[in-house]
Amino acid sequence: MPQIKVNGASLRYEWEGPADAPVIMLCNSLGTNLAMWDPQIATLAKEFRVLRYDSRGHGQSEATPGPYTIKGLGQDALGLLDALQIRRVLFCGLSLGGVIAQWLGVNARDRLNAIIISNSAAKIGNDDFWNKRIEKLREGGIAPVAAAQVLRWFTEKYVAANSQVIARMKEMFVATPLDGYIATCAALRDSDLRGSINYIQTPTLVLAGAHDVVTPPADGKFMAVGIPGAQYAELNASHLSNIEDAAEFTAVVVRFFSHQEIR
Repeated sequence: MPQIKVNGASLRYEWEGPADAPVIMLCNSLGTNLAMWDPQIATLAKEFRVLRYDSRGHGQSEATPGPYTIKGLGQDALGLLDALQIRRVLFCGLSLGGVIAQWLGVNARDRLNAIIISNSAAKIGNDDFWNKRIEKLREGGIAPVAAAQVLRWFTEKYVAANSQVIARMKEMFVATPLDGYIATCAALRDSDLRGSINYIQTPTLVLAGAHDVVTPPADGKFMAVGIPGAQYAELNASHLSNIEDAAEFTAVVVRFFSHQEIR
């Protein structure tokens, strides 16, 4: 799979879809990689040129030494676009990717045609939450926390009916480089965009999962109110709504992005 050097890190990325179509950039959640978007690709690639990548410290992208910041991870996205000579994109990020989407909306509006912020928040968790997670990871590694974490991504009903998906997502989580995961947790701990999102002027859709315990609908509604003109939609899912409610998630993305002006 292609790799490219961006801001001192080798990032893995993939292209799908027609070369002359509008570009959608997909940004993964904490503890996953670009394969999390597999349910969307066949449909999106019919109408769009889809660029997905592993965030620094995730998947097959390089886990450079920390500290990481959301600004730095946002600059990685911009650096990848620069390296691939792409001026503007439709950007969709989930959880961590949604925080990066917000940062881009505040700081790089000239690179965006529209953004979708999915299952995310302007501020995810608090210092105590992240510090305890980081301490646990440093003591025991990533594998001991995998089962509990993956169960937080989906509803009990979905877990019971989709054991193969759960096993695959657990493997993806465990394969995340420990140092990259910890550095990204610290970046999320230190990020607070609650006072900044009102500066976003890019057309924005906020997606929430009705059963999401990680970033509840209240977090999505806060962003939708704070971002001028933002639209809001709720899906019948927990945190990884693009997997649990894949068909509806994909339909909403296509509908929103298809109505945007491409510059």
